[in-house]
Amino acid sequence: MLSMKPSDDYVLEVENLKKYFPIKKGVFSKEVGSIKAVDGISFGVKRGETLGIVGESGCGKSTMARLVIRLLEATDGSIKLQGKELTTLPSKEMRSTRKDIQMIFQDPYASLNPRWTIERTLLEPMKVYKIGTPRDRKEKVADLLNKVGLDPSYAKRHPHEFSGGQRQRIGIARALVLNPKLIIADEPVSALDISVQAQVINLMQDLQELYNLTYVFITHDLSVVEHISDRIAVMYLGKVVEMADKAQLFSDPLHPYTIALMSAAPEVNAKQKKERIVLKGDVPSPANPPSGCTFHTRCPSCMDVCKVKIPALKEVSPGRSVACHLY
Repeated sequence: MLSMKPSDDYVLEVENLKKYFPIKKGVFSKEVGSIKAVDGISFGVKRGETLGIVGESGCGKSTMARLVIRLLEATDGSIKLQGKELTTLPSKEMRSTRKDIQMIFQDPYASLNPRWTIERTLLEPMKVYKIGTPRDRKEKVADLLNKVGLDPSYAKRHPHEFSGGQRQRIGIARALVLNPKLIIADEPVSALDISVQAQVINLMQDLQELYNLTYVFITHDLSVVEHISDRIAVMYLGKVVEMADKAQLFSDPLHPYTIALMSAAPEVNAKQKKERIVLKGDVPSPANPPSGCTFHTRCPSCMDVCKVKIPALKEVSPGRSVACHLY
């Protein structure tokens, strides 16, 4: 496990975070096992940076996001927002703290109330937290719509009157309305067309610069994570297997899983053809993960120690960590 050093620079600090979902069977719902969706991950996010979380479907990325915002309760571990421990925070205090962490969801239509106008959607959080006067709130709604590239007159419309890209811009405006310290974006562009994806990512970067925002950006798309991230954490079966600066990770991946992931990414105008690494077998079930390193059943560099000993996430160079017995 990577040990986090507390610092005023860190907006978010996650330490040994776990989420196990119980498996129950029989008439009396006896617990017979557990699904290890998130299994002891640690990372920190500095003020004003974007941490990309990448990995294939089912690796625990979205579960991790919901744990941080406490839509799910953690089985174990620590989550600190600017030094404040969230996992043990009473519900009343958590409600007041939640305005500091906002989320942009994958499906912009499902995350917007179809019966509410856009104006009501954006006004509601400010009413709940008693921010500003009614006039101030309406002015902020108009300003935010303008900032995300929508005409303020659209405020009286309903979600079904917008395209997917426009809905996601509304989702971004809603995330910004309470001036959060941290925004978690869970696959925010995966439901959009390629051309619209680029517009939304560029918008998020512009807003980050304008408001000094801090992002945790979750995706399975390597080209997207390369474009927007400062640092990247690679997840596999509930664990972080590698964490590094974006340039380091893409130029010299260390973990065998990261190497295989990079080899599968298509490249435009590549000078020489990359060797594609095809991993054998399927991703193991998180209900019954392999012993030792969870990747050893598919790893081309598997050694005997990998089958019995879980590799710790260790710093192998400044700012770079990897969980692999090769290092």
